Amino acid sequence: MKIAGFTIIRNAILNDYPVMESIQSILPAVDEMVVLVGKSDDETLELIRSLKDPKIRVYESEWDLTRRKGGEVLALETDKALALVSHDADWAFYIQADEVMHEKYISVVRESCEKYLDDPAVEGLLFDYLHFYGTYDYVGDSRTWYRREIRIIRKKLQPADGPISAFRDAQGFRKQGEKLNVKKSGATIYHYGWVKSPARMKAKMKNVARFWQDEGDWQKFLKTEDVFDYSDFDSLALFQDSHPAVMKERIARQDWHIEIDLSRKKFNPADRLLYWIEKKTGIRLFEFRNYRLIPD
Repeated sequence: MKIAGFTIIRNAILNDYPVMESIQSILPAVDEMVVLVGKSDDETLELIRSLKDPKIRVYESEWDLTRRKGGEVLALETDKALALVSHDADWAFYIQADEVMHEKYISVVRESCEKYLDDPAVEGLLFDYLHFYGTYDYVGDSRTWYRREIRIIRKKLQPADGPISAFRDAQGFRKQGEKLNVKKSGATIYHYGWVKSPARMKAKMKNVARFWQDEGDWQKFLKTEDVFDYSDFDSLALFQDSHPAVMKERIARQDWHIEIDLSRKKFNPADRLLYWIEKKTGIRLFEFRNYRLIPD
């Protein structure tokens, strides 16, 4: 069995992405790692090349910024990276530049891939998510945050099957527009995209907003204040477990403090009811699912 990792990155330093930690976190679980580096305004390419591991293959790319609306260019680049994965790979493990996997899931992932290797009905593996917010101490616990997404896809498909490709802004994957049939991987992705100082968070938002907004809206957003307001959340919970080991140094470098009132809940009546039902039953009603979960 062969598992290939793949990711894309552009302006990692400028936007303070934990991409080094991201790549390192899945290296023990994969047999090769494709990193597609977009032409950047900083030293991202040199940063990635500093990762001296024989599994890593670094490629360069030029992003087509005429196709940035709705994050389309992110899906295009993700598909480019997927195409660079070795043809003999059985599975392809996608990780985004602000996502990290805890080392406790390395064996879990490989065991799941082995378990479903010979079951062609399983087209992908689903990961749970923890979304950190503000600092490394808080996670989103409302329906604002997606709970699960596909991060491993089957590389070897039946001849009659169409290709699997990135969906929308590369949030997940589909096959010729159809949802993939998936099983749970048993692992969790730690998403750190919302953990930065208020100033760096707003700077990053201004840099990447161009990929979702049209030119006029983006130019207006650039003129907004330069500090992100972390008080604008509906519900958070305290994180009381361990972070991935590769995040230790980054967490130690945190030099900002944010006051979070966990008792504060900001919902409209409908969302408050749905939140209450989810906490009581574990069921998220009316949830958007970018996949079809195969029952056990």
